[in-house]
Amino acid sequence: MAKFEANDTQVLGISMDSYASNGRFAKDIGVTFPLLSDWKRNITKEYGLYNEASGYGVRASFVVDKQGIIQHVEVGNTAIDPTGTYQVCDLLTHREKNKQKAAEEKP
Repeated sequence: MAKFEANDTQVLGISMDSYASNGRFAKDIGVTFPLLSDWKRNITKEYGLYNEASGYGVRASFVVDKQGIIQHVEVGNTAIDPTGTYQVCDLLTHREKNKQKAAEEKP
């Protein structure tokens, strides 16, 4: 979490489980970021992550920039490991800093 916070990044989790179930899960594993409930599967379906046949959602990580634009999506088992997501956040942070620096240097 410290790596994400260092990049001015907010982490949110979304699960199809109930609020109560999410609360127990978060407490059991020590989740320190908000874990939201998509009990009605609206978000999961909207993002194409709901498997109608199984009734389960697909794991995914999204990186959304400050303008609300999705910059990166990682789907499947690799979404469990935050390394790729962190790298994208780091890249976006450096890109933003470079833009700011270039703007300051313009005459």
